[in-house]
Amino acid sequence: MEYRQLGGSGFKVPALTFGTGTFGGGTEFFKEWGSSDVAEASHLIDICLEHGLNMFDSADIYSAGLAEEILGQAIKGRRDQVLISTKGTFRFGDGPNNVGSSRWHLIRSVEGSLKRLGTDYIDLYQLHGFDAMTPVEEVMNTLDDLVRAGKIRYIGASNFSGWHLMKAQAYADKFGLSRYVAHQAYYSLIGRDYEWDLMPLGLDQKVGAVVWSPLGWGRLTGKLRRNQPRPETSRLNHKLSTENGPQVSDEYLYKVVDALDEVAAETGKTVPQVALNWLLQRPTVSSVIIGARTEEQLRQNLGSVGWNLTQEQVAKLDAASSVPKTYPYWHQSGFGERNPFPTAA
Repeated sequence: MEYRQLGGSGFKVPALTFGTGTFGGGTEFFKEWGSSDVAEASHLIDICLEHGLNMFDSADIYSAGLAEEILGQAIKGRRDQVLISTKGTFRFGDGPNNVGSSRWHLIRSVEGSLKRLGTDYIDLYQLHGFDAMTPVEEVMNTLDDLVRAGKIRYIGASNFSGWHLMKAQAYADKFGLSRYVAHQAYYSLIGRDYEWDLMPLGLDQKVGAVVWSPLGWGRLTGKLRRNQPRPETSRLNHKLSTENGPQVSDEYLYKVVDALDEVAAETGKTVPQVALNWLLQRPTVSSVIIGARTEEQLRQNLGSVGWNLTQEQVAKLDAASSVPKTYPYWHQSGFGERNPFPTAA
């Protein structure tokens, strides 16, 4: 397994992270993702560790805390072998303060995650969403206090816009506080909005992307193609899941899948492996979160590392997945002399 720097920190993380959204199935929404119990989760974690994948991502809201509990039990006795990332901010309780990034809720959220995970520290703690109702000063000071208390090692954000991240980084720099080193963001071959604003910011501010839903909300598994019925087991068969995920037109999806099929045939790899490998070559990407209900799915996803697409194959996928930019990004791209597309160098 390849290990990469997480943003501008000295912390190294595996190129692939295992997501625990499939653990528990404790709510209607997450039942559509999966319902691995402790035994199944332990087996999947065993396979991950055998392949050098040692970071596991969760969140307090995954199955209403059950995913964290199962992860905690599955790693019991081997906490020193794993890295844990988890998230908080979304509503977790009925009270008026059981939501957001206030000092009250963040401290309570971290304490709750620590208890469910059975650990006394979290390697990477991320705000699951932006809270416009809490001052950035309160948020960053609280996170810094939790880092200084040893309960969090590194901090990240998730689903922020560029100005949200930049405002927080500027405040942290001004007062010498802990900075965001990670941004858990949606990015895939059929969801490239991340490149327009957040990728340039990530390069400038040394914020590493931890990519969620890299297969486009289950659309790039290789099972969806033109003139073929949708597979019986898919989260896309459920209205609750499709309405809460990224929206993608069928024609655009099929255009990208056609290109993926071509590259898969050239490389001898599967469609998901090609889609994941494309992401691993993008600027700012520190780690890509993979999920799996079964051992077969996990082993297939693990096969996305250890090789690279050629420049020609990347260009083919880039062309198939390209979409018109919104303003001001289409205007900036016309001034390429001073606004070049981000590169890893």
